[in-house]
Amino acid sequence: MATEEGVILKIDSSTAWVKTQKTKACEGCSSRGACSTMSGGEDMEVQAINAAGGQVGDRVVLSFDTYALLKAAFLLYVFPIICMLLGAFAGMQLAPAVNLDTSIVSATGGFLFFGLSFLFVKSKGNRMAQKDEYRPKITRILKRQ
Repeated sequence: MATEEGVILKIDSSTAWVKTQKTKACEGCSSRGACSTMSGGEDMEVQAINAAGGQVGDRVVLSFDTYALLKAAFLLYVFPIICMLLGAFAGMQLAPAVNLDTSIVSATGGFLFFGLSFLFVKSKGNRMAQKDEYRPKITRILKRQ
């Protein structure tokens, strides 16, 4: 389980906005759409589930499920490449049947599947972002304000 520390800025019903530092873990996070960079710097504002009941000004620990992080990283980085390879292979197999150049049909199939994979990733990413298991959670309060 990946963890980060931050300070609660505001509270909305069951969620809290937490100011934290941007790290390498942010790049593969499926919840990165719920974050916003503050004034273009390294500070981030993260919307997290307030499981620990923190209040504004509290220093807290945010936890991210590593399984969800790995699943999101696979979806973003590996899945499109696999789709591109499958498209190129399908094009290579299809080219002789339609009497066209194998290289052109293979490249076209690869790019087509690659593009379609982005549509799937975008759709799946939006659904994943709505689930609590893919959102950071406040698990502990380090210092009450």
